[in-house]
Amino acid sequence: MFEQLIQLAQQHGNESVVKNNAIPNEQNEAVISEASSSIFIGLQKIISEGGVDQLTGLFQGNNAQNNSNPLVQKLTEQFKGSLGEKFGLSEGAASGVAGNLIPQIISSLINKAKDPNDSSFQISDIITAISGNSGQNSVIMDAISKYGGQFGLDQNTDGKVDINDAMAAVTQKGGGLGSIFGKLFGK
Repeated sequence: MFEQLIQLAQQHGNESVVKNNAIPNEQNEAVISEASSSIFIGLQKIISEGGVDQLTGLFQGNNAQNNSNPLVQKLTEQFKGSLGEKFGLSEGAASGVAGNLIPQIISSLINKAKDPNDSSFQISDIITAISGNSGQNSVIMDAISKYGGQFGLDQNTDGKVDINDAMAAVTQKGGGLGSIFGKLFGK
């Protein structure tokens, strides 16, 4: 997932980073890489602090590119701090870069994860990558169970998302763990 975040940062970094006179050209690649790292580490931190509901809300909503989204604000502030510390950018320059780049990357990440025709990002892969350990995976799976109906994951329409939905997905898709996640997460 980290490589894919770097690709998204490179896609969106042209205006915010490459064409920005406040960032020396020799630092462009490092700043773009820092944006990816900042998002990845920030999402891990949010999960570890019990922010599964925030993450679920981000994937569910359409406000990922909105700076008023609390999760986007956290990630933007974290990146802004890194820009000041690691690259010596002024407060204003760091705010501008972070405020433009982070929402664009997050929005693209979520749009790709939700797009059934784009297999480059799978929600299950994102969850696995940012949760990092089985304890967090169970917390995330609990959130999926809680919010799954809103995502259309209730395969057997019994009002809850559970192993029966996974089995229904296997039956409909033809089996395999990838198929389970694929069906449950709309891929």
